[in-house]
Amino acid sequence: MLTIPAPTLRSRATSLLRTLQNQSSTCPCHACTHPTPSPAASLSAARKLAVAAPMEKEYAFEMAASNIRYGNGVTREVGMDFKNLGVKKVAVFTDNNILNLAPMKNAIAALESEGIQYEIYSKVRVEPKDPAVKDAIAWAKRVAPEAYLAVGGGSVMDTCKIASLYEAYPDAEFLEFVNAPIGKGRPVDKKLKPLIAVPTTAGTGSETTGTAIFDLVSHKAKTGIAHRALKPLLGIVDPLNTRSMPSQVKSSSGLDVLCHSLESWTAIPYSERVPRPTNPILRPAYQGANPISDIFSFEALKLTVKYLPRSVHNPDDAEAQEKMLLAATLAGVGFGNAGVHLCHGLSYPISGMNKGYKHAGYEVDHPIIPHGVSVAVTAPQVFRFTGPTNPDRHLAAAEVFGVDISNAKAESAGEILGDAVAEFLVKLGDQPRGISHLGFTREDIPALVEGTLPQARVLMLAPNFQKEDNQKREDLARILERSLTY
Repeated sequence: MLTIPAPTLRSRATSLLRTLQNQSSTCPCHACTHPTPSPAASLSAARKLAVAAPMEKEYAFEMAASNIRYGNGVTREVGMDFKNLGVKKVAVFTDNNILNLAPMKNAIAALESEGIQYEIYSKVRVEPKDPAVKDAIAWAKRVAPEAYLAVGGGSVMDTCKIASLYEAYPDAEFLEFVNAPIGKGRPVDKKLKPLIAVPTTAGTGSETTGTAIFDLVSHKAKTGIAHRALKPLLGIVDPLNTRSMPSQVKSSSGLDVLCHSLESWTAIPYSERVPRPTNPILRPAYQGANPISDIFSFEALKLTVKYLPRSVHNPDDAEAQEKMLLAATLAGVGFGNAGVHLCHGLSYPISGMNKGYKHAGYEVDHPIIPHGVSVAVTAPQVFRFTGPTNPDRHLAAAEVFGVDISNAKAESAGEILGDAVAEFLVKLGDQPRGISHLGFTREDIPALVEGTLPQARVLMLAPNFQKEDNQKREDLARILERSLTY
């Protein structure tokens, strides 16, 4: 939000005083009458406006992440974890693709070995829409488990988080906790049941975060819920569970890691975020770049640039797959506290307004733009746009891609990083080179802009974007125009 400079406040105050002194007693907007205020009252109102304090900036940041257990084969310990918690009945969430694969079989064997009762919900939709999420919520309310286990990618973990949340608040309306301004953004004020997350893709980092994303059909855009209370109690990060990922799933999920790390690294500093919360419970999960998140985000970027191409191009490269799963988890801690910005904000309507594009390598019966694809497709232009706000950070990121920045000029930082990201995407291969390759045209840009603007949770962290709405529209339209192809 903008801080209005003092001259503007004074001029507004003077205008208000004149209006109050000269106005009639009729209120034209409601056709009602009110007594004309006295000059003293008018002057008092004007003075209050003239000395209005600017909105206070944040002064603190808060770190939160799930406990993480990393290692080959740790899935077999999940039964013991629930037993140690005193849990006897677990709701297991997965999807039909994972249901009969090794990660799910090993998780169920672990439950059975400890005598843990369980029921399985395997109807999770990849890139879920709100009807599918509501179905999962209804199922969770019927089952009423003591704890939750999610075995799958980000869609599975996010659906499980939301089901757990609304099972704990059975009378809440669906938009009650959804991020404002689309939903009410109600804070979660009670402890949820334990959730253990077992990721099977190296992408979302959802095993570490309190974020859950879905498509809201009525808005033709993604939205979600973000609160620390949603984060899993434990993330079981088992590299063996990513061995079955098809090449295209590896690349698209890995691109999510790439953008998580780049966006959280370049987000506005936490100390620049407004407004300052009046109570710690109101401090958002996404807070802006901070010294602790920086460590996780930058390390995740380095791992992704080095190991994602190897993971995609060589399915037998076990080291690359292990490092990408680690990168996803590190990025989850980074962006789960610092936040993401424009790549993600733009991705939500890109996915939600899909005209029929179906990405290769995904075994689904519906059109799909994988989340990682939708965030990466505008990334070259996004970082060209944000570059001027913090050239040093953009150049440091470009250096990770192998760019020699020894003689780079600060004013060229955005172009340098944007070019590096574009080159990386091209070399990775099999990626849509711009939104036109997803089926969008110039005529779709206004709708994509309007679908992006409500994503306040992430846009508030975007560098070079704290402007009035018309300027925001122009900036978004320009980014999308230049992202038609690269």
